[in-house]
Amino acid sequence: MSHPNTSVIQGLYTALAAKDGAAMGACYADDARFSDPAFQNLDAAGVRTMWAMLCSRATDLTVELSGVEADNTHGKARWVATYTFSKTGRQVRNVINAEFEFRNGLIVRHTDRFDLWRWAGMALGLKGLLLGWTPLVQNAIRKEAMRGLEAFRRKQAS
Repeated sequence: MSHPNTSVIQGLYTALAAKDGAAMGACYADDARFSDPAFQNLDAAGVRTMWAMLCSRATDLTVELSGVEADNTHGKARWVATYTFSKTGRQVRNVINAEFEFRNGLIVRHTDRFDLWRWAGMALGLKGLLLGWTPLVQNAIRKEAMRGLEAFRRKQAS
């Protein structure tokens, strides 16, 4: 029998596949933290807003989940997101390793790891392929991600 926190992970990605940002946000504690190569060190409000934004933009997203494991405090999963990157119209297949920390059946820390250079090559094309490994391009990707998140947050607040 699997641990209840396994269901939390499965529920998170089921909600992502259904493009249900609110259901995703409900998986996180109010003091949760999230980080990945593009969105770094988000608080709970930030991660909830990020998932709402990504779900609202996802037109052709598919999610494949595997390797889900969890116990009382920790969990992990491998997931693959396949989608069209809206800014360029290019197809992306991003392979992500996720690690979780839990408290009282909610996620308190979620860290996604993926190859940002590989992502940049798929999402941005030749520029990303040739320069996506550089700190300059990776920092530009991070800044653009945070600008998009802040614009979405402002739009939701108005």
